[in-house]
Amino acid sequence: MIVHVQLFARARELAETALATLDLPDGSTVRDVKERLRLQYPRLAQLLSRSTIAVNDDYATDDLVLPADATVALIPPVSGG
Repeated sequence: MIVHVQLFARARELAETALATLDLPDGSTVRDVKERLRLQYPRLAQLLSRSTIAVNDDYATDDLVLPADATVALIPPVSGG
């Protein structure tokens, strides 16, 4: 299955793209998305451990199996003042 991951803020800068396209086997999990992002975009490695993945507008745990046509987003930590 093809999964499109929206990247925001620092993740977008590090990957040099706003949309990552991943080819994953059916039944893949959020953990699989993170691992593929780590392989495809090595500069994201450190940020991934501190980031959240959202699937269909809800925060997702690593063991969530991706539904077909899921909307996936990588949300890096936010700092403020």
